[in-house]
Amino acid sequence: MTDNPTWTIREAGAGDASALALIGAATFLETFAGILDGEAIVGHCAAQHVEAAYRAYLADGGRAWIAEAQPGGAPIGFALVGKPDLAAALEGDIELKRIYSLSRFHGTGLGAALMKQALEAARGHRRLLLGVYAGNQRALAFYRKQGFADLGTRQFNVGGKLYDDLVLARPLAA
Repeated sequence: MTDNPTWTIREAGAGDASALALIGAATFLETFAGILDGEAIVGHCAAQHVEAAYRAYLADGGRAWIAEAQPGGAPIGFALVGKPDLAAALEGDIELKRIYSLSRFHGTGLGAALMKQALEAARGHRRLLLGVYAGNQRALAFYRKQGFADLGTRQFNVGGKLYDDLVLARPLAA
């Protein structure tokens, strides 16, 4: 468990799937409202940020860490790693599927602490990959500060509309 005066991080289990879905939908909406199509956001969250989706990730070998506000334990962010489904993935890669936090907690070290958990889980893999919306400059700056470099591009379906993503990779020590 990682601690900070305003939040803690612990590994999530199947019993946390509803909290992961809630924070996934809340942060996706918070990040992209006014940037992406509203109906597409709602459709994406209804399909991708649901308890069953997170249960499936965890059942398929994925690992997640949930950040909780203190006091009270309300979910405020998480990181999720799992089998890559990116076209650029090679044997031995792992994917950072999600790393989300409510904007109120940006600048508190939460993102770096969640990334640390993901990197520790990725030990023994060749690279850690991720996809990020090409227009999300804040996220891109964070990932580049964390040692990620551009690998390629992809089209990402958000509620039936396609958006351009960058695919980034960070080499991992063997």
